Amino acid sequence: QVQPVESGGGLVQAGGSLRLSCVAPRGAFNPFAMGWFRQAPGKEREFVSAMDWSGTTTYADSVKGRFTISRDKAKITVFLQMNGLKPEDTATYYCAVSGLRIATSNPYDYPIWGQGTAVTVSS
Repeated sequence: QVQPVESGGGLVQAGGSLRLSCVAPRGAFNPFAMGWFRQAPGKEREFVSAMDWSGTTTYADSVKGRFTISRDKAKITVFLQMNGLKPEDTATYYCAVSGLRIATSNPYDYPIWGQGTAVTVSS
């Protein structure tokens, strides 16, 4: 099974920025949506953002105006630009491939997951 590969996590101070990347093998996930989720220690996995193949995006209310999902022209890499980071954004961030063409927030719509990249925001 082909999996996406995340990178870009790290330690940052509150108010800082990070850009996460998710690399998908060329064409492997066409024409499905891709999403970002996160899971903090002791908490359930939660939706962050998603983008469908046409470029339509959706965001969790907690990250609207701070995070931006995008992708490169080759549609191989999906990015999550995270600005104005807060300590509550600390989590492992996962890239996932949907089984649907539309971008949804339900993790059960995403059958393929990466291994995750850790983000820590210090206060």
